[in-house]
Amino acid sequence: MAEIIVVTSGKGGVGKTTTSASLACGLARRGHKVAVIDFDVGLRNLDLIMGCERRVVYDFVNVVSGEASLKQALIKDKRFDNLFVLAASQTRDKDALTMEGVEKVLKELSDDGFDYIVCDSPAGIEKGAYLAMYFSDQAVVVVNPEVSSVRDSDRILGLLSSKTKKAEAGERVKEHLLLTRYSPKRVETGEMLSVGDVEEILGLKTIGVIPESPDVLNASNKGEPVILDTESPASQAYDDAVARLLGDTRPMRFTTVEKKGFFSKMFGG
Repeated sequence: MAEIIVVTSGKGGVGKTTTSASLACGLARRGHKVAVIDFDVGLRNLDLIMGCERRVVYDFVNVVSGEASLKQALIKDKRFDNLFVLAASQTRDKDALTMEGVEKVLKELSDDGFDYIVCDSPAGIEKGAYLAMYFSDQAVVVVNPEVSSVRDSDRILGLLSSKTKKAEAGERVKEHLLLTRYSPKRVETGEMLSVGDVEEILGLKTIGVIPESPDVLNASNKGEPVILDTESPASQAYDDAVARLLGDTRPMRFTTVEKKGFFSKMFGG
């Protein structure tokens, strides 16, 4: 059975698609067979970040509506033979996805031997977001360390605990917190919530802290998930998050201000 992971948030623009792409690549790099699905019907972005936008012929809605088979719509990643992308439709509205259609696609992927299915959810609580989370086994809740993002994510946690298939069966979706655009300097000056603040408000354990970095935007513009830029702190932070998702223990990096050494102070390094 495939493990279904939804990447979700209450607020838009927090880095869900970047996170979905990086988690999918990180899992594939470790040898797992992975599918990553864009649930944001009408606002397709996952294929851009994965660098396969020109290869989209059929999309998620085509498969759900029976206009194409899943094999026709899945795009094989050029970097990993065991990673596949299912793009969203840009021309349909959000009601084009159905519960039955989504369940059929997820079951077919599971039957085809996929280990992980990463669902890139739209922001908020509309239909696409609800369908992305409904069948999930695990949820990665992406949050910027600011009050509005944290408050909106609290609403998502309420839905995960009450409106999913697992909740209906009296079980829980395993929830993880992932902080993006984190700046220890701004935390020190009180402009930003700390990791501990966000964990306390949401009652979740942090799986990853992604530092504020221009590398994320640069990677997106190149169609390369940032996790593949191994020199980047953001890449290293995402790799740590994937390791923790798989049960490994790693120290949490990028959460404190780097103190300058004696020679750095002397010579302005």
